[in-house]
Amino acid sequence: MEKIEEQFANLNIVKRSSETKEPTYLLGIDTSKTIQAEKGSLVAVLCSNGSIRIYDKERLNVLREFRGYPGLSGVKFAHSCDSVYSSCTDGTVKCWDARLASGKPVQLFKGYPSNIFISFDINCNDHVICAGTEKVDDDALLVFWDARINSQDLSATKDPLGAYSETHSDDITQVCFHPSNPNMLVSGSTDGLVNVFDISVDNEEDALVTTCNSVSSVSSIGWSGKDYKQIYCMTHDEGFCWWDLNHLDTDEPITRLNIQDVREVIDVKEGILDYLIGGLYHEKTDKLFVVGGTYTGIIHVMSCTTSGLVHVTSLQGGHAATVRSFCWNMQDDSLLTGGEDAQLLLWKPGATEKTFTKKDSMKIASSVYQRVRVHSNDSYKRRKKP
Repeated sequence: MEKIEEQFANLNIVKRSSETKEPTYLLGIDTSKTIQAEKGSLVAVLCSNGSIRIYDKERLNVLREFRGYPGLSGVKFAHSCDSVYSSCTDGTVKCWDARLASGKPVQLFKGYPSNIFISFDINCNDHVICAGTEKVDDDALLVFWDARINSQDLSATKDPLGAYSETHSDDITQVCFHPSNPNMLVSGSTDGLVNVFDISVDNEEDALVTTCNSVSSVSSIGWSGKDYKQIYCMTHDEGFCWWDLNHLDTDEPITRLNIQDVREVIDVKEGILDYLIGGLYHEKTDKLFVVGGTYTGIIHVMSCTTSGLVHVTSLQGGHAATVRSFCWNMQDDSLLTGGEDAQLLLWKPGATEKTFTKKDSMKIASSVYQRVRVHSNDSYKRRKKP
């Protein structure tokens, strides 16, 4: 098998999305998990104008758009069907059918009064949704729902199963279920804490497996390692932490790597690193990579070792502004990227682009203020609405 590092270095653009009437930042990307060869794979993209666009993955043309939902955070496909989810500051998690043209959500998962959701995930068997809230008064909650369709109750609105309220003291910016264990959940917050839960346990105190401290505001979290027994996080001031849960019951240290500011220590070969975007665990090779970029649209891929991050390759000639989101597909080794230049790009190893039109200055002003990560040298707190 070709070395994964060479595959990354060999990534070329095969397709760019066609321009849309209203250019927006592309803040989140996910691809459908169902395999329907005759219909092709779907891509869902969260846009800064409060809409979710559904694209055909190979052609990158917009199939439909769910519009008019300011305050959305995150976008995720279900694992067993083409339902698309996003959490919202109006206190709901919304679910659309990606193959239906009607723009209305098919299900609404309602939170408790005064909930403002800014993060969410759905577990690997599509049974449970969890969403994280902004801190209101003294409460920052993880709220849970049963996501299953009940033939006895076909109502479009669902109330919560319950909530965790004791483990975070500030906005819960990230929620991420384990890729294969439906009961394991990790959450991250501006309080710096990264909490691991086993939600099969009855109460919150006993469900808390461990707490890791990033000592900064958490911007991104994920699972990695063999059997996904490791967790990692990025922070709003571009720090990186990596922990091994295998060592919880041993004398070995749980921390594999802790870098306070990746920008200060990484050598990206005659370039600079302005920000981190997220992590990418490559299951086949058991390697964790960190993806970052520059304000001019260059994407840097770095590999993680216990002695530090090592620059692997840089993807150039694609974006013209900050890259905000990416989605790696393990099946065909393709990469989707989206950014502040309103472009959605599809990269594949060794491919050539069908029609090449580099956008010179596509950096755009977002029409709606979006609660997004703010890359700043002097502050790691996520910017609040004015």
